Amino acid sequence: MISDYSQTLIVQEVSPRDGLQIEPTWVKTEDKIALINQLSQAGFSRIEAGSFVSPKAIPALRDGEQVFKGIQRQPGVIYVALIPNLKGAQRALEAGADELNLVMSASQTHNLANMRMRCEASLAAFGEIVGFASGSGVRLNGSIATTFGCPFEGGIDEDRVLQIVEAYQALGIQGITLADTTGMANPRQVDRLVRRVLQRVSAADLTLHFHNTRGLGLCNVLAAYEAGARRFDAALGGLGGCPFAPGASGNICTEDLVNLCDEVGIHTGIDLPLLLKLSRGLPALLGHEVPGQLAKAGRNCDLHPIPT
Repeated sequence: MISDYSQTLIVQEVSPRDGLQIEPTWVKTEDKIALINQLSQAGFSRIEAGSFVSPKAIPALRDGEQVFKGIQRQPGVIYVALIPNLKGAQRALEAGADELNLVMSASQTHNLANMRMRCEASLAAFGEIVGFASGSGVRLNGSIATTFGCPFEGGIDEDRVLQIVEAYQALGIQGITLADTTGMANPRQVDRLVRRVLQRVSAADLTLHFHNTRGLGLCNVLAAYEAGARRFDAALGGLGGCPFAPGASGNICTEDLVNLCDEVGIHTGIDLPLLLKLSRGLPALLGHEVPGQLAKAGRNCDLHPIPT
């Protein structure tokens, strides 16, 4: 069966936060701001610009306030902040974040490792954040880490994920992200769970967050798209990974994803040549090569001279 690829796939850029959080080399605040300003020109509707987590936990992102206050905001772009608790929400709103991304794991073990609390405590904290943010006009998104598998517990019961979705909605959290934290998802699993979640969440409010740890990231994107999902997180250069998950590696690569969409006829509205220019500058910024493939190989239309 030929799939209908006529609907736009919305790419949400997460490299300034999820991409940089695991980097051992400090990226200067002015360089983070410059990167976000350049990404703001590329056609994204959302950019996850930073986090307001304890500097001791994520030292690479300890400059969240300065970043949010220093960026040049583009009309139509929502600048998202990851927050762990009420204090983080207060800091993010003071810094001018447009959207707050809350994270809890479907896995109790991973939540203890990542958030230092049980899931029940996380949900209680989210209730405080919802109350605090009420009336501010700031949108709330709830991410479910380890949706498709946990490096400590293994498989995750799909009903458990659905229960968390419903708990988020009961709190008043509008957006839902299903996150494959360590790249354990497979396309059949993705298809099945996305269809079940879309019975409870609109496609406009659902985001998929895949990692390419085992090489299935873009396969999982197509599976989710064909199941009805339309929003996907991705990181320039394929950067990123969870610091508290063994074996974690980068997010799906933004330019590789946009290239896939271009090749199969799915509209994204993203400026691929600009992404390639930015991605090719990452090794100099970070001091190492990055996982993305398109920046190394070039597009199919980038032909080479005939050998003499």
